[in-house]
Amino acid sequence: MDVQDPDTQTSRVFTIPNILSMARLLGVPVFLWLVLSPVFDGPNRDGWALLVLVLSGVSDYLDGKLARRWNQVSDLGRILDPAADRLYILSTLVGLTWREILPWWVTALLLAREAMMAVTVFVLDRRGYAPLQVNYVGKAATLNLMYGFPLLLLSDGSGLLASLAAIFGWAFVGWGTALYWWAGVLYVVQVRRILTADATAD
Repeated sequence: MDVQDPDTQTSRVFTIPNILSMARLLGVPVFLWLVLSPVFDGPNRDGWALLVLVLSGVSDYLDGKLARRWNQVSDLGRILDPAADRLYILSTLVGLTWREILPWWVTALLLAREAMMAVTVFVLDRRGYAPLQVNYVGKAATLNLMYGFPLLLLSDGSGLLASLAAIFGWAFVGWGTALYWWAGVLYVVQVRRILTADATAD
């Protein structure tokens, strides 16, 4: 099999990694509907919600892995992958906070980080730059949160399993929140360096 140069792949849309990212995006409203079902007097669908989250986590790992292995890194993929990550985190925050499984202050911390990132992306766009690529710390943070949130959802019950899920869920969410902010600070520092170099060049 011939290996193509990654540069020739950047404009492709229908690659397997991109299709995985699109499927993840389609799963966001499905997950939110499932997790909020008990709030609106519907049946408890937490099992299905957990399945959607697990599949999202698996596809998140696979799309990046396959894109690099098969030289299918694309411009669209650089947008879809972080967009899917953020939408899953936001939808999970809405669902778990509404269900009173996640305290409001954790939600506020994560939303504040998202607001900071939105400002940096806006600043980059105003200066003619595309959003920077997600760093490894950010990916690690997302993975921790995507492990932690299903466990916290599983902890909304009684018994040994729920107790263990709460312990490990909070451990992952704690690490994920810390790494999420660390990744955000690194992103801001990187943006500042780019803009400083741009101003010096002018």
